[in-house]
Amino acid sequence: MGLRIAVYHNLHSGGAKHALYQIVRRLIGRHQVDHWCISTADTQFYDLREFVEDNLVFEFKPGRLFHSPFGRFNQAVRWCDLARLEKVQRCIAAEIDRRGYDVAYIQPCQFTQNPSLLCYLRTPSLYHCQEPFRRFYELPLPRVDRNNRGWRSVPDRIDPFNWAYHQRLQRWERRNVQHASRIVTNSFFTREALYRIYGVNARVLYLGVDPETFRPLGLPKENMVLSVGALIPQKGFDFIVESLGLIPKHLQPNLVVVSNYQEPAERAYLEKLAAARGVSLRLCVQVSTVELVHLYNTAICTVYAPIMEPFGLVPLESMACGTPVVAVKEGGVRESVLHGQTGLLTDRDADQFAIAARTLLENEVLAKQYGEQARKYVLEHWSWDVTVQQLEQHLLQVADRDVEK
Repeated sequence: MGLRIAVYHNLHSGGAKHALYQIVRRLIGRHQVDHWCISTADTQFYDLREFVEDNLVFEFKPGRLFHSPFGRFNQAVRWCDLARLEKVQRCIAAEIDRRGYDVAYIQPCQFTQNPSLLCYLRTPSLYHCQEPFRRFYELPLPRVDRNNRGWRSVPDRIDPFNWAYHQRLQRWERRNVQHASRIVTNSFFTREALYRIYGVNARVLYLGVDPETFRPLGLPKENMVLSVGALIPQKGFDFIVESLGLIPKHLQPNLVVVSNYQEPAERAYLEKLAAARGVSLRLCVQVSTVELVHLYNTAICTVYAPIMEPFGLVPLESMACGTPVVAVKEGGVRESVLHGQTGLLTDRDADQFAIAARTLLENEVLAKQYGEQARKYVLEHWSWDVTVQQLEQHLLQVADRDVEK
């Protein structure tokens, strides 16, 4: 007999929402799945409502923020938002408990990362934690035009509203994650980070890729390399530009970057950097899946250099299309790309990265071999069906069904 599952999320569009969509559509048919969210969640991007039995939305509207010169009060507004959000999630937990679900499958929150819902549920919970609240535990990346603010950064350090908001947020997100019945995460890299930061033992549940959507199309390759990800400093596109700038001009490929979101300051920074390094750069935003698959197929390789990325679906999508990956060997990518078989991994060293990219640019036979091996590797190990089979075992165990724990 299937489970009655309450799926909760407060996600924006992005990799986590895509993963949730792929998972839910495979759970339907074997289990009764209801969709729970608050009104700030993105319900259009990878819409779950067409699959689920019931769709329940709880209203929450963040407070209106002030404009300059009163922006200093915005952290006080956000501080109050946390209290109101806590109240909403307590109501959601009570209603989930009242309906008698076997298990609640919980996703991260766009405001608190680890949702307060976890604290109030009596229903057994499986929390799918994709990463810790990274801005609390990692140093900001240097950007001369944004980080060196001189005297203007002093008020941020002494502002009592700023301090109170971040203290409450950090205390609650640490508290929340520790109340989950069980936690699954996307890589051993993330598992270690969660233990180091929160003291919790998560189980690794690798994400997958749809090999029917991301597939080889038999298209001719262009003098182009592709990179995919939100246009923010943490994605390392500046490192890629620096690296490609070291390749001789007669071999240097065009760089296409596809993003679901672009930070205007980062876009301007990259365009200026590419012009200075002589790199041909094209920045695309919100392309369709069909267009993305076309780009993966026509790229010589996918270049990937985010900073300590917890996992990353981009290498899997590229390999599923039969396109090898050149990546920095840190974070979760070390667990998905096989060096010397499905792509090449290097240190975060521009010279090494440039050499690796040039190796595939100059050796069409090797690039094709890596691509064919990558496609086979994905088909054998990285399908969503495998992910969901393993997820079902976790759900059954958390619900205390008769399966091996």
